[in-house]
Amino acid sequence: MTFTLQHTDPQSSARAGLIHTDHGDIQTPIFMPVGTAASVKGVQLRELTDDVKAQIILGNTYHLYLRPGTSVLEQAGGLHKFNGFDRPMLTDSGGFQVFSLTGIRKLREEGCEFRSHIDGSKHFFTPERVMDIERSIGADIMMAFDECPPGTAPYDYAKKSLKLTHNWLDRCIKRFRETEPRYGYHQALFPIVQGVTYRDLRTESAEFVASKEAEGNAIGGLAVGEPAEVMYEMIELVNGILPKDRPRYLMGVGTPVNILEAISLGVDMFDCVMPTRNGRNAMLFTSNGTMNMRNAKWATDFTPVDPEGTSYVDHAYTRAYLHHLYKSQELLALEIGSIHNLAFYLRLVGEARRHIIEGDFRQWKDSMIPRLSQRL
Repeated sequence: MTFTLQHTDPQSSARAGLIHTDHGDIQTPIFMPVGTAASVKGVQLRELTDDVKAQIILGNTYHLYLRPGTSVLEQAGGLHKFNGFDRPMLTDSGGFQVFSLTGIRKLREEGCEFRSHIDGSKHFFTPERVMDIERSIGADIMMAFDECPPGTAPYDYAKKSLKLTHNWLDRCIKRFRETEPRYGYHQALFPIVQGVTYRDLRTESAEFVASKEAEGNAIGGLAVGEPAEVMYEMIELVNGILPKDRPRYLMGVGTPVNILEAISLGVDMFDCVMPTRNGRNAMLFTSNGTMNMRNAKWATDFTPVDPEGTSYVDHAYTRAYLHHLYKSQELLALEIGSIHNLAFYLRLVGEARRHIIEGDFRQWKDSMIPRLSQRL
């Protein structure tokens, strides 16, 4: 995997780059639709590639390990062959999911024991085991196994957690170097910076991660309840330490406003369930703010969903029709809403890239923030 930094914004830290993988190129900044269990909820493959224009999607190690399982994925020839998506893919390590299983997991230095949310069966993740699982899944970009502590974690817990995460990273790297890709193409490993919202811990973690000289790096443990201003402070701090010639991935973020602000701070890659989750719940993102399509005000509004949009959803369906679908609980509403939101997110980061290249990103971003913050 290679990363080429193509343009930087003269008034911010925003960057436009190109990630090259064996499954194709990724223009950054980029948003990655979340395909947790080998599918992006409510979106068919053709729509994902042709209308949403996804350049890369994300899968989750925890969920794919439990179902369909690595044996099935190996027999299929990896996740790309299994779900038919022939473009780059990234796998989360499953750490966030495992550590969210409060009450049904036990954490220790060796790894984490947990019970499946599906059938209660007992499993054990170690850094080595997670590397093997991610090799079997076959994503182009693999994430290191880490502990994601709560955003409210006290300092002592956060410091202890960070030491564990760093020890696990060394073990991930060792196992990664001892093994080979299973399906004949290159896989990259990204470490994850943790440290909650403590500046000294974030600094320590960013320096530790940077020292590993990985092909890319990620920032985890943010957007978990802390104020947005604090999140931005942590991003700026970390990106001032991580190498400029490697892609930076902010995990699990966020709203359109969050994404534009993070781009201005030097982030290149994003993922979040918000576009599809909100789309299934009648919340649509547009160029002029967020719309609740169940509101009665849209019942006789026969204008396009987003007049400034470029996807077929924006102009093929009226607001009145989508209001009717959601109120009638038609399954089509969930599909249209998911496609619309994902297409909007991909268009937004695409516009950000264009303005970075043209040199006026800061002005464009500042003009978009008030519009995107509105509730229509």
